[in-house]
Amino acid sequence: MRIGVLALQGAFAEHIAVLKHLEVDTLPVRLPHQMVGLDGLIIPGGESTTMTGLMLSYNLRSEISRRVEEGMPVLGTCAGMILLAREVADNRVEPVAAMAMRVRRNAFGRQRESFEADLSIPVLGEKPFPGVFIRAPIIEEVDNGVEVLARLPNGAGPRAAEPGIVAARQGNLLACAFHPELTDDLRFHQYFLDIVTGKC
Repeated sequence: MRIGVLALQGAFAEHIAVLKHLEVDTLPVRLPHQMVGLDGLIIPGGESTTMTGLMLSYNLRSEISRRVEEGMPVLGTCAGMILLAREVADNRVEPVAAMAMRVRRNAFGRQRESFEADLSIPVLGEKPFPGVFIRAPIIEEVDNGVEVLARLPNGAGPRAAEPGIVAARQGNLLACAFHPELTDDLRFHQYFLDIVTGKC
């Protein structure tokens, strides 16, 4: 198994470190030809408008879209989730438009309003997952075929009245609003690897 991590901008190094800890062959992806032979791809958190421009400049958006249509599993975290969405409430972002959901950028405000929350994610087991939210987006709506994996608990975050969806799956596509790579809990990455290998 070989997993690529989009390495244009953002928290790609942290994802690579997690995958190496899980003893997975990993490749930083910056150009379309580097996607050849990959079994899966991670689109990390970062600045979604900047990542959009870089993906278009290096012809990566069309290549990722093509590979998604062929069935390649993709994990998008934070900005990566935005880039996987079919609809984004910001015309500066040109997403891959792979997942049937609507996402709102910076749903909880600026950097200073970042926060952590224990999340119930049943597919990972009973133990809560430590959600790290940094200028996080939110999933406002999903269509049929998208499985909601986690919602923000009531009372969590600077806008407690908007719990919202923070993790979802559509077939081989997995997305979350938080940063699993910034925790010591490897279960979310392992869940993605199980999707890649067809275990779930």
